[in-house]
Amino acid sequence: MKKVLIGLAILLVIAVIVFFGIVPSQVGRSMNKTLTAPPYSASDAAKELHKRLYVADLHADTLLWNRDLLSKGSWGHVDLPRLQEGNVAVQAFTVVTKTPRDMNIDSNSGETDNIKLLAIAERWPMAAWSNLTERALYQARRLDEAAAKSGGKLVLLKTKDDVMKFLERRKTEKDLVGGFLGIEGAHALGGDVNNFDRLYDAGFRMIGLAHFFDNEMGGSAHGVAKGGLTEDGKKLIEKMQEKSVFIDLAHASPRTIDEVLKLVTRPVIVSHTGVKGTCNNARNLSDEQLKAIGVAGGVVGIGFWDTAVCGRDAAAIAKAIRYTVDLIGIDHVALGSDFDGAIDAPFDATGMVLITDALLQAGFNEAEIRKIMGENVIRTLQFFLP
Repeated sequence: MKKVLIGLAILLVIAVIVFFGIVPSQVGRSMNKTLTAPPYSASDAAKELHKRLYVADLHADTLLWNRDLLSKGSWGHVDLPRLQEGNVAVQAFTVVTKTPRDMNIDSNSGETDNIKLLAIAERWPMAAWSNLTERALYQARRLDEAAAKSGGKLVLLKTKDDVMKFLERRKTEKDLVGGFLGIEGAHALGGDVNNFDRLYDAGFRMIGLAHFFDNEMGGSAHGVAKGGLTEDGKKLIEKMQEKSVFIDLAHASPRTIDEVLKLVTRPVIVSHTGVKGTCNNARNLSDEQLKAIGVAGGVVGIGFWDTAVCGRDAAAIAKAIRYTVDLIGIDHVALGSDFDGAIDAPFDATGMVLITDALLQAGFNEAEIRKIMGENVIRTLQFFLP
């Protein structure tokens, strides 16, 4: 009997080691693949131009995964060394707080929760195991801690003044990276609009109203009802505008998009999307939606994954960018990679030069490429952050 108990204890210890020590990285590695491994080859013209750019990306879910943001990883897509190598000046770090099982782009309920088991396996604080607001706050603290330990190389952008000081420093410090916080889905408020203040104080400056399921604030394009803004959702919009927090329309239902655009007085952002004009599916925006967002002064981040662009390389990304620019203008288009967002990316953050190359091949000039690759995002932050 004693030997049996010892054997069971050993098995339990092994199981614990595997669950906490191996499972999180294996899950992250399997869900965030890079289709072509670095280093990446681009034309000499693209490499020279890329060095002069201020590159900005509107979407990366890196904080969800148990990786050191300050060390160059062997899997996934984003960390500080790879952002520096890819000449990424500004990166939005978007936090995921809940996703449904069997996630798809057509219809999902919010009854199941993929993130809870991951949170336990990655040893998040117990308060974050079930509380969605605490999950967002924990990921925000992770970014704060990384910035504090970065030797000043990772700078948090929360205000116009932060952006101004960052841009001045980056004139001489080319390895400086600015990061700002966003949220995938207003379910992170836990159904309470008053939690917005806690999230704002933690540094969040962009909030998506929906992710893959409908929530207490609004409908998702991939939800069951696909409704519009609720009364609480309208209150949230009012609070976000008062505090100069960007409304992110990625994943929002058509009705939610229409209702938001009737209420806003500031530009909205679509942090990561595709367009139906080059890739027609329920995940992507129609011409009518794009035009309305452009008229409202918004910025549309074109995604890098297959469902967004119906392709698996930089040329497909450039094709979607060209279509969107031709439709709504050069000032309203940006990059929205969805790096580390459980996608197969064509390259990691070190490969951003491939987009510069593809844009040159697509006939864009330097001034246009500067805007697409980052200046549109940076301008929006400069004018519309608190």
